[in-house]
Amino acid sequence: MQKFQLVLLIHAHQPVGNFENVLESAYAKSYLPFVEVLARHPSIRVGLHYSGPLLEWIERAHQEYFERLRELVGRGQVEMIGGGFYEPILIAIPPEDRQEQIKRLADYVEKHFGRRPTGAWLAERVWEPQLPSTLRAAGVDYTLVDDNHFLGAGFELDNLYGYYVAEDQGQTVKVLPGLKSLRYLIPFRGIDETMQFLRKTAAEHPGGFAAMGDDLEKFGIWPGTHDHCYRDGWVENFFAALENSGDWMELSAPANAIARRVPLGRADLPTASYTEMMEWALPTPARVRYHALTQEFTSRPDDLPFVRGGIWRNFFSKYSESNLLQKKMLHVSGKLRRLEHRKLRDEASAEQLSKATTLLLRSQCNDPYWHGIFGGLYAPHLRTAAWQSLVEAEAILDHLSHRKQEYAKVEKCDFDADEREEIYFTSDRYAILVQPNDGGTICAIDCRPSGAQQTRSPQRTEPGGAADEDGRGSAAALINSLKRRPESYHEKIRGGIGKKAAGVVHSIHEQIRTKEDGLERWLNYDRWPQHSFRFLLFSRDKKQQDCAMIRLDEDANLAAGTYVATHLSADRVSLVSQDSREWCVEKAFSFVPTPQGFDIVCDAKLKRTGQGAARFQAGLEVVLNFLAPSAPDRYFESSGRRHSLNWSGAMPASQLRVVDEWQKVAVTVSAADAREFWICPIETVSESEEGFERIYQGSKIVTVWAVELTPGQEWNGQLTFRVAHLA
Repeated sequence: MQKFQLVLLIHAHQPVGNFENVLESAYAKSYLPFVEVLARHPSIRVGLHYSGPLLEWIERAHQEYFERLRELVGRGQVEMIGGGFYEPILIAIPPEDRQEQIKRLADYVEKHFGRRPTGAWLAERVWEPQLPSTLRAAGVDYTLVDDNHFLGAGFELDNLYGYYVAEDQGQTVKVLPGLKSLRYLIPFRGIDETMQFLRKTAAEHPGGFAAMGDDLEKFGIWPGTHDHCYRDGWVENFFAALENSGDWMELSAPANAIARRVPLGRADLPTASYTEMMEWALPTPARVRYHALTQEFTSRPDDLPFVRGGIWRNFFSKYSESNLLQKKMLHVSGKLRRLEHRKLRDEASAEQLSKATTLLLRSQCNDPYWHGIFGGLYAPHLRTAAWQSLVEAEAILDHLSHRKQEYAKVEKCDFDADEREEIYFTSDRYAILVQPNDGGTICAIDCRPSGAQQTRSPQRTEPGGAADEDGRGSAAALINSLKRRPESYHEKIRGGIGKKAAGVVHSIHEQIRTKEDGLERWLNYDRWPQHSFRFLLFSRDKKQQDCAMIRLDEDANLAAGTYVATHLSADRVSLVSQDSREWCVEKAFSFVPTPQGFDIVCDAKLKRTGQGAARFQAGLEVVLNFLAPSAPDRYFESSGRRHSLNWSGAMPASQLRVVDEWQKVAVTVSAADAREFWICPIETVSESEEGFERIYQGSKIVTVWAVELTPGQEWNGQLTFRVAHLA
């Protein structure tokens, strides 16, 4: 009988848009030392998966690393694993894009390392029952998911020391169960404890194998792990202990372990991810109850797998910003496929279509679509990278579709798939999405690159997407903010951060850290999503500080109620409020091209339809996110004075300029008859692998008017939002 085998599938990923210094640090702390130790232990065999964005960076910054990997592949120590090139959640992207993502990484691996991968890493181990047909069509023979995928389907843990076959529509793929026990042992527990677990497992399952799939980043990047793994020698000593166990166990790359065995049977697995992800995906109140329930069931480990959290798709309902980003991606993907069917034949158009395809695939990188212990959605630079890729891709596709330098179009559609109609304006200069059913607001303003810039290839730059020739961005998603909402971990902050035992290295799933004292001061929650041109009606005694602390108590019917379009053309829409008996608001948006960009002109009309006179303040709120609140090249400018983007305060209203010299775009807000501009930074408190942290998510600028109306009287105000490319 063959020996018991340990199958390690180690996964390395850095998201599109991550900072250069983060990548260099990860390389030095984890990626390089891991393969250096691996090379010193030639009998250790592993599967290694690197996502496309990370491979591209390594190829550019550290080509010598590829030489090391090629040597390890050549001598049979490393099996290179495939997957989606830009690390997408496959079930969240269209079928054609799934195939292209998997093919691109397989082609890349084969080109650089000489062998086409037969296995595929699933981003965040997100599984749905239809995936076997997707994977098989892309040439994938096997993948790995977590043991809880199997346990939730009724399998016993003792049955998970081999592999199974999953099927959809007659198409099959082999599935390896990754053991959670090993994920928490390696490298966080003592080597003796880990080896005892493996020896016991080998005795109970002779001829089988135990598989683990987990992040390479936990070998050096997670807090405390670099010293633990390399200075203190955990990885070196672990590999040595494995080598010394050759009489009863051996290491095997995944494909080899599969080739030497027959499947244990068929596995029809439920929609699932790893247990922590399924908890993170739940709405906050449900997540709190779920976590408490899992604690109750810790004494019943055989029953615990049936206490299941949410599914990955829950993030689209939990976070409207994630849903909007994903629907934008689907919208752009649909445009791409329609153009492909037109079979553009000239070489220039084909080249542009190829560039748009790459930008679309880049936008599908999973990180900004969800949030757990990793910053993800809460990281503005990751959202911006996805948004800018989509802005540029759509600009190229619309240019190819219209075949002229200047155009303007409007369409009514259910853009965000909520069974309510949005209004989508596109032109050669902008793409603007109006949501009548959320206060007649604008939820997305895309500043498109100029015609010349649209033809440039996507390049690497500061987090935020593509770049023009001197490294500066040429497209911008101007709103791209985040609603401040309760998260389950906020209660830990209010209750005080606990302490872990000194000198002990923990998994990030077990750590409680904070990067700043007093974070509870920023636990304020928004009433509405961070959209622009929300109409606010509030009392005369409210000040800028009330706005900053979310205490305006504005009229909900006007701020977030239903508005109906009464006039619509390619560059203008009029919207009238429907939900208030006391007031009627009409907002008219005009979209006007200018030599450097475009204007959004909002004309607001307020009529008193209730009884009695009323004295109040009216406001129009716009939201802008230029990402770097302390950077000297991002600032507010008014009356010759500059303020950093994290500035909070009031100033006389006339004209306010907001400048982003990096992206080469500026926005000027003007309202000649208004009283004040109230500027308030939008700051969230979120959890990341380094601890709880405060993050700038943009600024809200509220233009304020003092108004007094008697029944039947009307008030009129105008706000101009001018977007201009900088020279």
